Amino acid sequence: MTIAQNLSRRGFLAGTAAATGGLSLGFHIPFADAQGADTPEINAWVVIKPDDTVVVRVARVEMGQGTLTGLAQLVAEELDADWSKVTTEYPTPGQNVARKRVWGDFQTAGSRGIRGSEDYVRKGGAAARLMLMQAAADEWKVPASELKTDKGVITHAASNRSTTYGKVALAAAKIEPPKDIKLKDPKDWKIAGKPLPRLDTKPKLNGAQIYSIDMKLPGMLNAAIKETPVPGGKVTSIDSAKAEKMPGVKKVLVIDGNAVVVVADTWYRAKTALEAVTIKWDEGANAKVSSASIAAMLREGLDAPQAFVGNKAGDPDQAIAGAAKKVEAIYSYPYQSHMTMEPMNATAQWTADKCMVWTSSQNAEAALATAVTAAGLPIDKCDVIRLNLGGGFGRRSSSHDYVRHAVLVAKEMPGTPIKLIWSREQDVTHGTYHPITQCKLTGALDDKGNVTGLKMRISGQSILAGLRPDALVEGRDPGTFQGLNAQGPEGQFGYEIPNLLIDHAMRNPPFRPGFWRGVNNNQNAIYLECFMDEMAHAAGQDPLEFRRKMMAKYPKHLAVLNTVAEKSGWGKPAAPGVFRGIAQHMGYGSYVAAVAEVSITDKGAVKVHRIVAATDCGHVVNPQQVAAQIEGSFAYGLSAALYGEMTVKDGRMEQENFDTYQVMQMADMPAVESYPVPSGGFWGGVGEPTIFVAAPAVLNAIFAATGKRVRSLPIKDTDLRKA
Repeated sequence: MTIAQNLSRRGFLAGTAAATGGLSLGFHIPFADAQGADTPEINAWVVIKPDDTVVVRVARVEMGQGTLTGLAQLVAEELDADWSKVTTEYPTPGQNVARKRVWGDFQTAGSRGIRGSEDYVRKGGAAARLMLMQAAADEWKVPASELKTDKGVITHAASNRSTTYGKVALAAAKIEPPKDIKLKDPKDWKIAGKPLPRLDTKPKLNGAQIYSIDMKLPGMLNAAIKETPVPGGKVTSIDSAKAEKMPGVKKVLVIDGNAVVVVADTWYRAKTALEAVTIKWDEGANAKVSSASIAAMLREGLDAPQAFVGNKAGDPDQAIAGAAKKVEAIYSYPYQSHMTMEPMNATAQWTADKCMVWTSSQNAEAALATAVTAAGLPIDKCDVIRLNLGGGFGRRSSSHDYVRHAVLVAKEMPGTPIKLIWSREQDVTHGTYHPITQCKLTGALDDKGNVTGLKMRISGQSILAGLRPDALVEGRDPGTFQGLNAQGPEGQFGYEIPNLLIDHAMRNPPFRPGFWRGVNNNQNAIYLECFMDEMAHAAGQDPLEFRRKMMAKYPKHLAVLNTVAEKSGWGKPAAPGVFRGIAQHMGYGSYVAAVAEVSITDKGAVKVHRIVAATDCGHVVNPQQVAAQIEGSFAYGLSAALYGEMTVKDGRMEQENFDTYQVMQMADMPAVESYPVPSGGFWGGVGEPTIFVAAPAVLNAIFAATGKRVRSLPIKDTDLRKA
């Protein structure tokens, strides 16, 4: 993020050195500024305690995806550590800035938790191992090349001597780190690549795991908040007399001109008192916005003369004009909420010379920058303590408004820790939503059913325009074209079509867009893969064979597609009343495909029986976690496809809680067969890619079952009853 890059340019002295009870060993990553000569550590990737405990410091955050365990496996693998003695801890973003960003960025998003840091954390573990070996070699006066390491023990076979990492850590920390570091070949892995138990399972089971919402501090007060219900609105007046007399209430505040906050001794009392405050709002011009007006705005963009080009080849207009058969369709994708189980919250303590925040964040440096701005203090007077997330899905990277709120309230009560929690209603109605879009597609087929041309016009919201307009490229949002690009790790098109135009008419309603798990790949995969299905049927061809003809130049796309076809029994009869749909996509460095098996009742109810999925993410660090991530991705993606929708009336979101924003329940979850097919040579993501193919595979299966095309999500809005 730009804000993190700005932080890195500030000059600050090196911070606290080694953790108490141990010494930090590590490796100087390419983008980190040099440490001061008086710093007793190289950097803090690996901490070796005297009892041989290995503490792996992780810059990414754990939010259920297993990144914490996966990164620890990679470091422990190169370190030759004893896995039973490995644990982890988070450095703070304040420490990172003070040490000139030695840990790099702190963002955990875009399925980059492992793929974005695997190289330098592995080198950190490898460097630490070489330094430990050199320390032992110096003590024994033998060449380091004669030493071997295994499970935290260094041995010299010739003299029959051995020592442990903890015994030589002090000496190792003083050794110049190696410049040339050779990493292990994945085929030789003993710790990485194995389905080891997660490090965070036990604390979750025994209740020791602390999330941001669990935070407790001496003298802490609690705060509840209510923001303007309409974007751009403001508070004109409040009557808080009744609330101020209620039990436990300490203060009633207006912050940022658009939110009312009540502080009390418990959060329930704060929330109850907040409901007793009479608030008058100036809702502004956005009070007239509705789902219908937004849809009309997007429809206008489908045929607008101006648009940003994302992918172009040949002359699609000419191909369509000369087509033997033309296929057309318009699809739409709604606003969707992240619906994290843990609503937004943060605890802050402010004094005139220090501000501390305890919270869960997918980008701790952005949380720190938000705290610094709200606190009005220098960055070296602020810090953020990260806690594991009770759900992220992009919401806790899109915006840190909840951190700002907590700090602003804490400033009004200096020295008192304030825990501010959004109610579920506040969370759902003031989120950063999956962007709303429509897509018009026109395809050209020749007399043999081959695709000769394709035009895709996306009309809708830009995430960057809403969150980071400075990142737009000459007004264009490159992220809008995820999965539709000619090439690139964030998503390749995957089909060879001689005449192609994919463009974007940017239309931005007033509701904040956000990075929602899978981001723009979600709707783009639906638009492309469902339309591919439409063209296949228009050509009278099997949807699998129709795709295969265009994928000769995309072997990795084709490989996952072939895998799901084989494993699902594509081409063979399904169970009576069950129908199949297929889809493939590429994004976040990984190639994914799925076959869905569904049935439809006479009353139009959709039942997804089985999902067969294949993922090529290059390398697999923990097969068990990959399988779990794939299953979780389908739960999230199918939930969105079946039910997920935020609608607008009178300038405000209508859905407020799980009673009006339905999510998939256990009984609805299909059997998932996941087939990791890592081809090696690259590192792809896992947490998001599988979501891409959940909806299009099901939508294509619904057509196979009913002959009806669902072109507007969620599926619940389409009448699938038999005539």
